[in-house]
Amino acid sequence: MDDYLAIVDKPAGWLVHRTPLDWGETRFVLQTLRDQIGQHVWPVHRLDKGTSGVLVFALSADTARTLGQAFESGDGLQKNYRAVVRGWPAESGLIDHALKRMPDDMRTERTEIQAAQSRFTTLRRFELPLAQQEFANTRCSELSLEPLTGRRHQLRRHMKHIAHPILGDATHGKGPLNRAVAQQIGHQRLWLHAERLQLTHPVIAKQLVVQARLPLEWELWDAFAREDPAPQRPLSRSG
Repeated sequence: MDDYLAIVDKPAGWLVHRTPLDWGETRFVLQTLRDQIGQHVWPVHRLDKGTSGVLVFALSADTARTLGQAFESGDGLQKNYRAVVRGWPAESGLIDHALKRMPDDMRTERTEIQAAQSRFTTLRRFELPLAQQEFANTRCSELSLEPLTGRRHQLRRHMKHIAHPILGDATHGKGPLNRAVAQQIGHQRLWLHAERLQLTHPVIAKQLVVQARLPLEWELWDAFAREDPAPQRPLSRSG
């Protein structure tokens, strides 16, 4: 925190601010931070309720406006996320897939299509002992994700687009698989974490690099990591 910015490590399951879309929630990062530091704060960007990691607030409306524009365009920013997804994607790739602007509680509905690009790199591959269709095991992967633009739910929508949805995603994934994985792993969450953010300070023009450690539950995946991406084994069939 300085005279212009406050940066926090958001826990999974917390909303950034109050919203009529989730009246039952009681944990809000904005209100908690405001009470802790004793002054108003403005969200520069947002993380979904289920996403953990680096979250930036401004200490004035002007600073929030300046940085908010940078977050939407991606100019001068580098954002890196960690995710666990269904399946085994390629070693790396660029997803260049335009997205329709999503309405929310803070702006009127618009229908324009916006350019959107995300990079991914596969870090580890896993196999869970969960039968899926004709296969004996379920493939999953840990990825490093870098959104090059700032569209709402961009990473979640892009991973669905390439048929590797982020595990725990109730909107863009598969409910039965999410529940089975949560039971096998022993933890239920959206497996998406904002790990690193590099940006230019909006006032003093200094380069900032902020990192948030992976939550402890990420270690639960260690037991299912594979050394080599061997082919899946089909279920044996009788008769």
